[in-house]
Amino acid sequence: MKMIKRLLFLDDIRYPVEAYHYTRQDIFLKGEWHIVRNYEQFVNRILEKGLPELISFDHDLADKQSSVQNSREAMEKTGYDCAKWLVEYCIDNHLDLPEFYCHSMNPVGKENIISLLKNFKKL
Repeated sequence: MKMIKRLLFLDDIRYPVEAYHYTRQDIFLKGEWHIVRNYEQFVNRILEKGLPELISFDHDLADKQSSVQNSREAMEKTGYDCAKWLVEYCIDNHLDLPEFYCHSMNPVGKENIISLLKNFKKL
């Protein structure tokens, strides 16, 4: 089995080992994960380093503890927005979608991310 080396973990608060505790997916215990906490970090990491071999997505990226200063901050981008950007990036650059996993605890958000990426991969 091929060893995955470039791993990207999108989550605003958790670390890969924490995702392992509720998913029981061994991938979270293997390799070195690069952690990005929001949409901007996600986009910048891929633009600077290229596509990773695997991306694990969280859906809800906003810090629920922070007070909202205005409506723009209330519109924090989600993991789904990151997945949409990834699809567009792959289309624009004629790249294959990397392997993906969704460790989000938001069942609706998780299904939306998985559906989007699986539908694109079929094309």
